[in-house]
Amino acid sequence: MAKTYAQIQKQIAQLQEEAEKLRRDEVDAVIARIKEAIQVYGLTAADLGLEGAPRTKARGPGVQAKTKAKDRAAKFRDPEGNEWSGRGPRPKWLRAALTAGKTLDDFAV
Repeated sequence: MAKTYAQIQKQIAQLQEEAEKLRRDEVDAVIARIKEAIQVYGLTAADLGLEGAPRTKARGPGVQAKTKAKDRAAKFRDPEGNEWSGRGPRPKWLRAALTAGKTLDDFAV
């Protein structure tokens, strides 16, 4: 007998619930192993590169982190101290000033 659309949707929902439960169980096991290793080796957040660092996607070995905006030299600055490196989208303060008739040269560092 052929299944109906509703039956298949119900089966999908059940499988998704089962998959999420398995995922949670696996994550719990991984976290437990990590906590154990931290305890055994006396690791700190700094040792793991987590202290004050934003969450990022994992990178493979030898892959350099992207330069952060604060690490780039400012090429444009306004009298209030707002800065822009010239990379990425123009910040709101600069767009507003350009709309008001200023030029990029007015803000060049």
